[in-house]
Amino acid sequence: MTQAGPLSDSAERRKGVGPLIPPLTETPRPLRQQIFERIRAAGLIARVALARELGVSPASVTTICAELIEAGLIEEVAAPRDPDSTRGRPAVALGVRAAAHLVAGLKLSDREHTAVVVDFAGNLIADEAMPRQPGPMTLEELLAVVETLLARVCAKAGITAQALSAVGIGVPGFVDVAEGMVHWSSVLQDRSVPLAAAATARIGVPVTIDNDANLVALAELWFGAGRGLSDFAVVTIEHGVGMGFVMNHRIFRGSGRLGMELGHTKVQLDGALCRCGQRGCLEAYVADYALAREATTALNRPANDRLSINALLESLYDHAKAGNATARSIFRRAGRYLAVGLSNVVNLFDPQLIILSGERMRYDYLYAAETLAEMGALAINTSRSPAPIEIHAWGDLLWAHGAAALALSVVSETLLTPGRDPAA
Repeated sequence: MTQAGPLSDSAERRKGVGPLIPPLTETPRPLRQQIFERIRAAGLIARVALARELGVSPASVTTICAELIEAGLIEEVAAPRDPDSTRGRPAVALGVRAAAHLVAGLKLSDREHTAVVVDFAGNLIADEAMPRQPGPMTLEELLAVVETLLARVCAKAGITAQALSAVGIGVPGFVDVAEGMVHWSSVLQDRSVPLAAAATARIGVPVTIDNDANLVALAELWFGAGRGLSDFAVVTIEHGVGMGFVMNHRIFRGSGRLGMELGHTKVQLDGALCRCGQRGCLEAYVADYALAREATTALNRPANDRLSINALLESLYDHAKAGNATARSIFRRAGRYLAVGLSNVVNLFDPQLIILSGERMRYDYLYAAETLAEMGALAINTSRSPAPIEIHAWGDLLWAHGAAALALSVVSETLLTPGRDPAA
């Protein structure tokens, strides 16, 4: 029996182990993009602080900042003088040049459409809201809404739509941000609609679309409680149940950009019919149409009752507050299903924070102490405290701000990293 030599053995048997990561897929963001993002996040920051926080040489920061100033993306601003200092030149800080670009964010929903215009530094310039007609729309009808809403918010801002560098649009449903495709949405009659391309052609401004719950998470990441957190979840409860998840300071969408559909996780085999066409989805027990279905029976409303869902839910809520046991039980049941969903979020992702957001957060029965206690009991039992929960019962303008943040990110990444897909 012969034994192969070391060289032969190495050549024939060394096949490697570990993940096969394609070259450049893990390349960090360019330094100029990191510098710009740090300036934007800080509001105002000195060059020396930039160099220290990014761990690079002051010379590199000075060179890149000069390029960004020349490109009109940032500007020097006189920083407030230290009252104890009387000598030397005034300190100079760097900030985003707000007038460099304007973007708009639109949220198209089952109840109300909203829009905002913000400048390049994220400052609100104008906002607008308009009611919508019930029922799903054709693509042509939806594009007409986009055009009208955009014209109205731009008029408030004193600009035309052509002054915008980009528009972000959020819709409920299954949305592929990279393809600009709405695979299904409660606001559209058809499936697999290329909404981004159609809206871009209609208004003449680049349009990026995303799932509306992702945009609430983006709004929290850019403007709200998530700015200083690396990992957090936003669960939205309105006409449906949505979820956006931030992982390592970035929106997580999954391999096909259709992940985080918490509302369509199954909580009951062969259960209640969901508007997506399947049965047993979480939102079929928690969303407003689910509560309205129960309320019709509980309040003895006739089958042909034309009372709106909002009015019906308000009536149900008033009855619950007044002590009606059946009305309370409906909210309690929905809260228990919500507890199941939230405990699954905790067990799967272990977030630093869970934010409950949306119009239905006005109904405190959904997040009553019993619901939160049940969520804690269903989560994995460890020695650590469970993820804290915050309630943000904000209106639709928050969603529109998230759409504006999407548009801002598209503009800045296009300018700072040419050739890179900003939705990736």
